[in-house]
Amino acid sequence: MKRLFAYILIGLFAVAARAAEKQNFAKWEKDIATFEAFDRTNPPPQNAIIFIGSSVIRMWKTLAKDFPDHRVINRSFGGSQIADSTHFADRIVFPYKPKMIVMRAGSNDLKAGKSPGQVAADFKAFVIMVREKLPDTDIVYVGMNPTPARWSQHDREVAANKMIIAFAKETPHVKYIDTNDHFLSPDGRPRPDLMIADKLHFNAEGYKILTKLIRPYLPKE
Repeated sequence: MKRLFAYILIGLFAVAARAAEKQNFAKWEKDIATFEAFDRTNPPPQNAIIFIGSSVIRMWKTLAKDFPDHRVINRSFGGSQIADSTHFADRIVFPYKPKMIVMRAGSNDLKAGKSPGQVAADFKAFVIMVREKLPDTDIVYVGMNPTPARWSQHDREVAANKMIIAFAKETPHVKYIDTNDHFLSPDGRPRPDLMIADKLHFNAEGYKILTKLIRPYLPKE
């Protein structure tokens, strides 16, 4: 069984590595350096909850206010993919020794041409890497939600979400938060009233729903 598990891990990392070769991690260096500079003058708390991922998290200006009973750290960078968070984990995750990591990413991955299977594999690779250094840290994946701007890729988002759900069910310390139905109207279409003008990112009402969905998964302080 251990040998089989080892082969699975090797396969996942190989898939993730092939995908990473096509990504330009250097373009995020300024964002990561900004985090590090801020930390040097404003050391964040250890054992907090880190929110990482793409612009949905980066643009969450009321994050700390929405979770007043928790110590939260926002280390997301807009436009990023799951593999970007994995690549920079040594700089934006591990230094804080978080008790929980909340990730919301994957839509940009699909937009860039990755398959649902690749998105799920990248998330699994992220989890495996975190386990090496933070074996008891909970990882919560916030499922991709439908948006008017990317409605054309919704079926692929659902497929990737399903793969991650299956992985979360069988993996200790990994949880999945379903968002899909909460952002659909009765006619089965995405709700533009929950988005800003770009029809991709949440407005204040959208973030209220996201807050309500995430809060029950956070640990008691």
